[in-house]
Amino acid sequence: MFGGFTGLTNRPGTDMGERMLNTVASQSIRHLFTQSESVEVDIRCYPSSKLLQGSIDSFKMSGRKLTIRRQFQVEEMSFETDAVAIDVGSIIGGQIRLKQPTQAVAQVVLSEEAINLAFEADLVQKRLKNVESETLTNLSGGEPISFRSVKVQLLPENRVQIEARTDLPNRSDVPISMTATLTVEKRRRISFANPQFEPESVPEDVRGLSEVLTMAFAQILDSMVDLDRFDLDGVMLRVNRLETHGKKLVFSGYAQIDHFPGT
Repeated sequence: MFGGFTGLTNRPGTDMGERMLNTVASQSIRHLFTQSESVEVDIRCYPSSKLLQGSIDSFKMSGRKLTIRRQFQVEEMSFETDAVAIDVGSIIGGQIRLKQPTQAVAQVVLSEEAINLAFEADLVQKRLKNVESETLTNLSGGEPISFRSVKVQLLPENRVQIEARTDLPNRSDVPISMTATLTVEKRRRISFANPQFEPESVPEDVRGLSEVLTMAFAQILDSMVDLDRFDLDGVMLRVNRLETHGKKLVFSGYAQIDHFPGT
């Protein structure tokens, strides 16, 4: 599962104290991910005598092809702290304990493929099935409606094109088509702002119905992506900005590290 986990970054001049810290940190970071292609941990402390006071200069982690909670794939993730105070005694026991929470500069990259796979995850599917909003139940005679076959295409300037399908009691396989702009709210929620119905890919005889369904679907999406639902063990992510780059979505922000994973 962690065959690609490289763990250590051996720079010229890296002494035994740094190597020991890197080894312990590597073992802790493994607990964040179900799978990983590669993860590198680099803890710097110079001179190494500062370890006796529990002070390190920086902690850096970078990883590729990571899987979180078994179903959410991350193309790349990295974070780097400034000076950090640690409990020296914990290292002897094979753990790293922070004396106080610390913040790190963070970046997360998602691929378009991974975003589409995420819509099949259980955590997301339960938000798309048996929806009972008033707008939808007015169309279905009071029955809940489920959305399926969600497909996301990343566009320039933080835009996305989204297609999906749903079924009504008197009409099955109704297509949904929209564009929206991805924005960040309160550093933790991803919003699908300014949704626009795209009628070109929808048959004329259901465009009116599809437009109503599309706008209702946009509201569901807009309330769905809250980063608090995806927090890692001891690590809380916050986003300052996001950008679409071709088939990738890049998040830049910070990570608040309350404790090392597994401690």
